[in-house]
Amino acid sequence: MPRCKSYAAGVNAKLRDVAEHAGVSVRTVSNVVNGFQYVSSATRERVQASIDALGYRPNLAARTLRRGRTGLIALVVPEIDSPYFAELAARTSALAEARGLTLLIDQTGGDAEREKALLQGKRSQLVDGVLFSPWAVAPAELAARTDSVPLVLLGEHDGADIVDHVAIDNVAAAREATEHLVRTGRRRIAAVGLQPASLNATARQRLAGYREALAAAGLASDPDLEVPVQRLHRADGYRAMQALLELPQPPDALFCFTDEIALGALRAAADRGVAVPSDVALVGFDDIEDGRFSVPALTTVSPDKDRIAELALDRLTQGQPPASIVAPHRLVVRETS
Repeated sequence: MPRCKSYAAGVNAKLRDVAEHAGVSVRTVSNVVNGFQYVSSATRERVQASIDALGYRPNLAARTLRRGRTGLIALVVPEIDSPYFAELAARTSALAEARGLTLLIDQTGGDAEREKALLQGKRSQLVDGVLFSPWAVAPAELAARTDSVPLVLLGEHDGADIVDHVAIDNVAAAREATEHLVRTGRRRIAAVGLQPASLNATARQRLAGYREALAAAGLASDPDLEVPVQRLHRADGYRAMQALLELPQPPDALFCFTDEIALGALRAAADRGVAVPSDVALVGFDDIEDGRFSVPALTTVSPDKDRIAELALDRLTQGQPPASIVAPHRLVVRETS
């Protein structure tokens, strides 16, 4: 029977804690953890119950001490089928391989519980570090993180000063995109991609840059032209453009917070017989490959994905105090504006 002793589940539980809790030897616990077959089913169940009760996670990295680090790093993104994250993953994988590292990729779907579990160390025993692009993690949860595996945040986040963080200047990028539309003579410029309920700061910062550009041009913000979306996909852009075209005074330009939104809006314009860019101009964000081949080709903000990956890998392996690193971006003017 397990010995009677008070334990704080999940607080740095060790192999010997599991052994004491289960009333067995450390060797027996090690045999169970390592899948050694010559352990009775009753003993295995008792040990597993203690592992679950204490929240013990085997330190797989410790098993590789003779040869040093695992050589594995994780990239955790909300949507691996998102063109932006797919392109970023491809670049990160190539740069990691050049450094002798292997990239493991996981997706969260933006699910809060899944992100919290990964933040608190789920699977971190497998890797030497984690590159993480969260959508649903609050700053307090970052501050409460106890897992010691190095972590680098990708993209804007309100708690970014707590851990290493690599992102472009979203405010400046959005301001440049909107200023470009103003210079082309547009005066009713919509912003599409607001996410009021999201803990990710990217949309808020892009909205701030958009508003700054309007104010500098002497243009008032119009709530009807600031459009929230459920997700950041083509269908959301399609629906947003349809709604905007129904306004008594439709916009003459859209600044879209992702290229996917912009491509959806482009399709909606075509379906309604609205000419781009003569009737309405479009600017996207992310410079995904699809936008280079759309008709017309999409004007967009281009984050330097190679540099983002490079800077993130540097921070992951250098072991310095947390810092926020700004990666470069540029505005790529094509046919939609």
